[in-house]
Amino acid sequence: MVAVRPADVEATLSRIDTVRPVLLLFGPDSGLVRERARAYLAKAMDGSTDPFGLIRLDGDEISGDPGRLVDEAGTVALFGGRRVISLRAGSRNIVPAVEALLAAPISDAVVVIEAGDLKRGAGLRALCEGSPRANAIVCYADSDRDLSRLIDTMTAEANIPIDRDARAELMGLLGGDRMASRGEISKLLLYAAGEPRITTEHVRAIVGDASSLALDEIADSAFAGQPAEMSTAFAKATHEGMRADIILGSVCRAGQSLHQMRLSIEQGGSPERAVESARPAIHFRRKPLVEKALRSWTVPRLLTALLTLDDALLAARRHAGLGPSIAERALLQLATQARRG
Repeated sequence: MVAVRPADVEATLSRIDTVRPVLLLFGPDSGLVRERARAYLAKAMDGSTDPFGLIRLDGDEISGDPGRLVDEAGTVALFGGRRVISLRAGSRNIVPAVEALLAAPISDAVVVIEAGDLKRGAGLRALCEGSPRANAIVCYADSDRDLSRLIDTMTAEANIPIDRDARAELMGLLGGDRMASRGEISKLLLYAAGEPRITTEHVRAIVGDASSLALDEIADSAFAGQPAEMSTAFAKATHEGMRADIILGSVCRAGQSLHQMRLSIEQGGSPERAVESARPAIHFRRKPLVEKALRSWTVPRLLTALLTLDDALLAARRHAGLGPSIAERALLQLATQARRG
């Protein structure tokens, strides 16, 4: 057995498979993992009148009590009908709990497991891919085809047509995270409500680059010594489903870019010239913060900051459940150091 093929994903998610009651959703696009989990759980609950029919479990708690997952799945629903369980994997091992679930003679239950980017051969992924009672679906970052389908679906539901040029520009601004992209399209539809159609002017006025502008805002605020602005941007990014290690990786790349520009300054250049000469070019809205950061940091201090960020990145990957806390603490420390100059 292997993971569900990409061509079969939509068909698999369109119906509740009673033969394979366990569904594992995982992959690099946490927004898509969450969106698919919500849709499948809603489908599994369709027609149920039991207010307690949906059980939400935390993976870190389950790891300490593997038998609880089997007990929850085997419990008869209070008002009859299907038992539906949502399980979100954390940093601890839930393989024994899922293994016991797959071996138990449980009927009329659906278990949806949300996990991160599991590598091939990882315990949970291998277990579900190899079981005749589970489906495993990997959620990759949206392709152009996926984004095109998402735009068409959402504009059709809102009954607002979109111009071809506007559609092309919108696709170029959307990133690979499904929830962030959906949020940007929803914002555009709200902005264009009442208009006969969506134009490029609407797109340019309201839509930002969902995948990169948010990360730029976090990095620029941190290195420029603005902890409050950084915290706001960080909270927005994590709320939209962006992973902590991706955020830290982006900040590390921004720090490396600052390091190169700072080297040119210490060789006789100016912050303004360093910013203007940067490649790829820095957006004009970012320039004031980048120039401020270049005046706040020296090459040795930037090297120390990058080592600290690398440590935080590694910790966030090893302990996914604590990733947001680890990342925010490291970024607040960075912003505080920058503010001190």
